[in-house]
Amino acid sequence: MNKVILLLGSNLGNKKNNILDAIQLINNEIGTVINKTEIIRTEPFGYNSKNYYLNSGLELHTYSSPMTVLKKLKEIENKLGRKIDSSISGKYEDRTIDIDIVYFNNIVFLSKKLTIPHVQHITKREFSQKILYQLI
Repeated sequence: MNKVILLLGSNLGNKKNNILDAIQLINNEIGTVINKTEIIRTEPFGYNSKNYYLNSGLELHTYSSPMTVLKKLKEIENKLGRKIDSSISGKYEDRTIDIDIVYFNNIVFLSKKLTIPHVQHITKREFSQKILYQLI
């Protein structure tokens, strides 16, 4: 069983419902959600937007590999209306949902599509650190 820590964010549409819907889909399609944090309001990070974010984190237990989890998360983002991924566009944009893998067990994993742990969340985003503190 793999322990995965995810961070979720939304700044378009019904932000709270986007996060709650994502959590439900994650629980149904990837693994068992063991713990989740409160949903907090944050300002955009890394770009300018008039839309504030709602963010949350969760702990997930799954039998899937890191790349399988990533693939399924991208499918969930797409189901919830996210069409453009910043890893493809090369820039941050407003989004209905964003789901990032921050930790996967205690592994270090590097590929073109995925880096674990997610260094930006751990070292540069204060709101992420507050959320992660609730889970770790």
